[in-house]
Amino acid sequence: MAVKPDIEIAREADKRPIQEIGATLGIPPEHLLPYGHDKAKVAQDFISGLSGRPDGKLILVTAINPTPAGEGKTTTTVGLGDGLSRIGKKAAVCIREASLGPNFGMKGGAAGGGRAQIVPMEDMNLHFTGDFHAITSAHNLLAAMIDNHIYWGNEQEIDLRRVVWRRVVDMNDRALRHTVTSLGGVANGFPRESGFDITVASEVMAILCLADDLSDLQRRLGDMIVAYRRDRSPVLARDIGADGAMTVLLKDAMQPNLVQTLEHTPAFVHGGPFANIAHGCNSVIATRTALKLSDYVVTEAGFGADLGAEKFFDIKCRKAGLHPDCVVLVATVRALKMNGGLQKDELADENVTAVTEGCANLGRHIQNLKGFGVPVVVAINHFIGDTDAEIAAVHDYVAGQGAEAYLCKHWAEGGAGIEALATRVTEIADAGMAQFAPLYADDTPLWQKIECIAERIYHAHEVTADTRVRDQLAQWEAQGYGNLPVCMAKTQYSFSTDPGLRGAPEGHVVPVREVRLSAGAGFVVAICGEIMTMPGLPRRPAAENIRLGADGEIEGLF
Repeated sequence: MAVKPDIEIAREADKRPIQEIGATLGIPPEHLLPYGHDKAKVAQDFISGLSGRPDGKLILVTAINPTPAGEGKTTTTVGLGDGLSRIGKKAAVCIREASLGPNFGMKGGAAGGGRAQIVPMEDMNLHFTGDFHAITSAHNLLAAMIDNHIYWGNEQEIDLRRVVWRRVVDMNDRALRHTVTSLGGVANGFPRESGFDITVASEVMAILCLADDLSDLQRRLGDMIVAYRRDRSPVLARDIGADGAMTVLLKDAMQPNLVQTLEHTPAFVHGGPFANIAHGCNSVIATRTALKLSDYVVTEAGFGADLGAEKFFDIKCRKAGLHPDCVVLVATVRALKMNGGLQKDELADENVTAVTEGCANLGRHIQNLKGFGVPVVVAINHFIGDTDAEIAAVHDYVAGQGAEAYLCKHWAEGGAGIEALATRVTEIADAGMAQFAPLYADDTPLWQKIECIAERIYHAHEVTADTRVRDQLAQWEAQGYGNLPVCMAKTQYSFSTDPGLRGAPEGHVVPVREVRLSAGAGFVVAICGEIMTMPGLPRRPAAENIRLGADGEIEGLF
């Protein structure tokens, strides 16, 4: 059957004025700051007045490890929100904003797909309300002020060899991973090695997504470590005097964005840290706002559950005091076949054996998620070519894991195709079955936290790191940072650090090559294997197919 591209479906949407969407949540129009007719920011003053209200139920959508076959986590998040609305529930969706890097690279956009999309799709996948530009500007303002401070006498006695604050840009650009700055003579400062990360890996992005309000935002920005002195004592952003101006740049970006799904379910789209190199969750302020205004909030965590869900539980929920009520784990027959050993060009034919073998990846995620004390339901995101026998194999496997699976056809049918899952999720959430607990205690030593994640979530045999890494962790503990959680920067394609090792590998080694302290965000980043905090473009980037058509409309965006 012929299916229209996502962008065509999105353009045909019967969008309601954003004031009407806000009204369904009880947001008065004067507290919406419109960006055109179909998107708005929710005013901070209104959000502050919600603190006394009870919270709705929080539902996390996560997935098996991603493959080129597709899993549809965001599509399922949006579809479930619409499904809840269709069965008469007051629901809202919370997802991240899209980065320009994957939009013009290989992955594409982040607004869902088919009949389960958030609109306006083009705006969301491009500049949206300018939040990422504000974050990039604030981050790079600090970088400029550090170099300027050094140029004008270096009052803080910064060791030029130990400036740890890099620059960022919201684009995949491998040429910027390692750079030398201040070349060209005395007037340009002191040359030193540096580099760029992608904006979604910025600590400023993480802070915006974890801060409670503007006051907390400025405090966290001031706490960021930007360099070290010769005596190894840290230099903070507030020592450079940058925290106030950075907060000014982020003032509007801190306010959550409100848009709508194709079926007019309210959607908060705010913040966008990647889950493979950052903590992978939308902003705390958006999630809390949605919980105060809705009975059920559907949110997602990036990539597979080994990354996004673990960080959602161990970082976001721990820091924000959130208590999830249910987890929906997304899988597709196609992706399970790839985890079972098939290549992408072999997926069209029925292969129950490959599905069954690939279910090992699904089973690992189910058991990991249960370890956090939250009930798990599997969503089988339906593709047109899936056969009854393949779907039955997934149902049987999931039942053997002590969980339930529901076939979901939201991509083709919208909310109507996911009503059964929506009904079951509300039953579980309302029953109060969750007994959520993070994976490790705050006072667990940093190295043991890394080992805990590697062993219990990745099923690794060993974690390795050179003496320099272990000494750095010990030094941070001595400086009072030992209670922070750990954010693992690792490939999303495997439980291991080898992106080609699919399924459910056991007994592998996780090499930690570098650690970074995000003191303002409140976590330690452990960079594992060959993962990069500045991605590169593929041989044929999506940007080659994106253009304006003769009618002035965007073509090639997906």
